[in-house]
Amino acid sequence: MGSHRWFASFFCVLAVAIWTVQSRSITTLAAVDPSWPQWGQNQQHTGTLNIVGQPLNRILANIVYDPLVADEEAANGGDLLAHYETPLVDGNDVYMESKSGSYNVNAYTTERWHQNKFTWQAGNLVRVWTFDSDWVPPGSAFDFWEPVYHAALANGFLYDPGAGGTIFKLKLSDGSVASRINPFDDIDGNTYTASPLTVDGLGNIYYNVVRLTGRGHDAFLKADVQDSWLVKVRPDDSVQKVSYGTLLAQATIIGESVPGPKDGCTVQFANSQLPWPPAPDAVPPTTPCGSQRAALNVAPAVAPDGTIYTVSKAHFVTRYNYLIAVNVDLTGKWAASLRGHLHDGCHAAPLPVPSGSVLPKNGDPGGCRVGATEGVDPGTNEPGPGRVFDDATSSPTIAPDGSILFGALTVYNYEQGHLMRFNAQGAFLGAFGFGWDTTPAIYTHDGTYSVITKNNHYSGGSYCGVEAFCPSDRTSSNPFSPEAYFITQLSPSLQIEWSFQNTNTLSCKRDDQGNVSCTSDHPRGFEWCVNAAAVDRIGVVYANSEDGNLYAINQGGGLKQRIFQQSALGAAYTPASLGSDGKIYSQNSGRLFVVGQ
Repeated sequence: MGSHRWFASFFCVLAVAIWTVQSRSITTLAAVDPSWPQWGQNQQHTGTLNIVGQPLNRILANIVYDPLVADEEAANGGDLLAHYETPLVDGNDVYMESKSGSYNVNAYTTERWHQNKFTWQAGNLVRVWTFDSDWVPPGSAFDFWEPVYHAALANGFLYDPGAGGTIFKLKLSDGSVASRINPFDDIDGNTYTASPLTVDGLGNIYYNVVRLTGRGHDAFLKADVQDSWLVKVRPDDSVQKVSYGTLLAQATIIGESVPGPKDGCTVQFANSQLPWPPAPDAVPPTTPCGSQRAALNVAPAVAPDGTIYTVSKAHFVTRYNYLIAVNVDLTGKWAASLRGHLHDGCHAAPLPVPSGSVLPKNGDPGGCRVGATEGVDPGTNEPGPGRVFDDATSSPTIAPDGSILFGALTVYNYEQGHLMRFNAQGAFLGAFGFGWDTTPAIYTHDGTYSVITKNNHYSGGSYCGVEAFCPSDRTSSNPFSPEAYFITQLSPSLQIEWSFQNTNTLSCKRDDQGNVSCTSDHPRGFEWCVNAAAVDRIGVVYANSEDGNLYAINQGGGLKQRIFQQSALGAAYTPASLGSDGKIYSQNSGRLFVVGQ
């Protein structure tokens, strides 16, 4: 769903591989298991699998995993603001979450989460067992979209999130608990397993934990966090953990220094001062930063040499964030600030401009105030920061050349965000003008690679939500950069290689009898609601859209096929995955769809 709603708002096995340790480095030798065991498919989150996907000829399975969808939509203005697990595939077996309980905008803790094993029998996807987890997310719908509950397959077990920063190690045969792994002395109700689980090639599990100060529906931002940790669980269940504060104290800081919890961090100007910035030398207001902690929903990524990449944010604000490189022994290596790198904001010339800005020119509707400094974020009158919101599921992707990609939000470019690229030493290499809630995929080909991401050009205000200054009709107020929705492939330097545009105008819905009715009400198409696309061996991209369709897009940007699932709806983003037989696993309206020939 579009970031205009943020206020209420794949393991190619490249990955499960034979590894050898030489000179303290880890080197991939061979891929051995073409399954999809975790977020982004492998430890580098490249979202690719070395198989050819099946044609999208028919729906092979349609399973409701979230029966609370109608209540969730009703409570959130018709939108489904919940993130869901990637369907995990291991040969003939499929693992997927389900939910029960009741939905309450004041606290997510009224819901219950479960992990399910399905297996293919005589052409049907049959449930084998269900495990009832005691995991709950922090916060409420007033804090952020519903966080993701996300398991991983490793070492012949399923590892599943639990309460209090714990994880369960489940037997694949019957879902029984082989062990409960607890990095702490007890199970504290203020402590949360706060990310998908990542598995490296040696079978180590990595995830993030956040400990809050208080409980209750308003506790998340009421006080600073107590602490936050990166946790490593070895195949023998032994545990190592490190505080994010310790990581940042050990790491070489690249860019802006880390603010203290009580230091002042900039926030945007008041609406009464629009158009922004109020003056060329205007200084934005500040508020206490809060402690640096793990950003919610960020699955750590692991490079071939064992370096772990994760992301921290200041608890109370969104503009002070760090991409952190962590050594194999869980000591801080470097931390690169996401601030000060973007210079594509305000500008005085008509579009297009060399900076890549998509804002109308200063003084025009949707543009900055006349006289604004070139390139600044109008909201704070400073270079654009990569902002991190707990609504998102953006996680680092590690490219074949060792560079790291991370999708951050920026509001001043119609809330499209930026996909930021850093090298393995933490130097900023550049950015592409979309990055909101996306984990990009990597397609390796012809001795190089390409980056695949959604690229939504949202409607809504250019940098603010006040119609008089930031008109919501982007197409009319900004004809050089109209509302449009793309899946885009980029070169390693983040230049566009091709794009596929969603031009469907029809909102459709399938009823209980299977009949589909449609209304033409989206003249500019639908946004892509995938947060982690799946890519097959020949570069076909599989991605779901808010129009309710699953799309297969060929290399070059041509449509291969599409198939309608359940319903067109505004939704938080969901991932896709592939099975070793080429079946495609997708999600729509709280249902798991499996598509193939």
